[in-house]
Amino acid sequence: MNRANADEAAFWNAEAGENWVAHQPDMDTLFAGVTEALIAAAAPQAGEAVLDIGCGAGGSTFVLAGRVGPAGSVTGLDVSAPLLAHAEARRRALGVGNVRFVQGDAQDHRFEGGLDLATSRFGVMFFADPQAAFRNIAGGLRPGGRLVFVAWGGPEHNPWFALPRRAAVARLGPEPPAPADAPGPMAFRDAGRVVGLMQAAGLSACAADTVDLDLHHPGGVDTVLGLLSRIGILPKMMQAKGASPADSAAIFDAIRAGLDAFRSDDGIRIPARVHLFSGSLADGSRAP
Repeated sequence: MNRANADEAAFWNAEAGENWVAHQPDMDTLFAGVTEALIAAAAPQAGEAVLDIGCGAGGSTFVLAGRVGPAGSVTGLDVSAPLLAHAEARRRALGVGNVRFVQGDAQDHRFEGGLDLATSRFGVMFFADPQAAFRNIAGGLRPGGRLVFVAWGGPEHNPWFALPRRAAVARLGPEPPAPADAPGPMAFRDAGRVVGLMQAAGLSACAADTVDLDLHHPGGVDTVLGLLSRIGILPKMMQAKGASPADSAAIFDAIRAGLDAFRSDDGIRIPARVHLFSGSLADGSRAP
């Protein structure tokens, strides 16, 4: 279990996973537009068998379940035990019968096959070997089955990442250099590279569609600032640099000033850019 991506598994089974559980309603609200774009691109149909990769607390899983209906099924797969426990509690509270949650890593999980659709909302950028992961996922698809997922564009188009990083670096100094395609939220910023990885994994009709949208939350700047203090790159950077209370105050003042530009009549709307990727397993073919 989690042999391929042990560091990511450890990360999401510790404080990071607990923080997402604590803030799940706000994160699902903030990412609602992303979920809507993903579902529109994936076009799940009644009766289909669907895999939701990196399902987390089920934000996209339950939407998929509603689309495939009682004749269909959705399996939510994630490495994080805290997030999956929360997702299962939500499933029971909602009375959703066509969903199950499984702890596992899509890079090396043994799929039974026969999936009509595999999809993911920000759950596929953390693989140590994305080509191997895509090959493994393709092996779970039936001939004609689809893989559709959404990943972040570059930080220059995503203030959700750029603002806290810029504020932290200005106060605490730069981070150690890392490869642009290292596992993490920005790993799939180069859409052409990712399409090539999908093709090399045996998928056909691979394509990427770049979409600009808003991360909207009616709670406004204060709510988003609270999320950034617990989720994303900022807590990790501040811990690594040993940020003092004075450092924290200065960093959050700078982030607040940046977020003020995105205030709206209905809260806050942070511009974002994502890539919607799609591919399929050709009829009569098998993943290599």
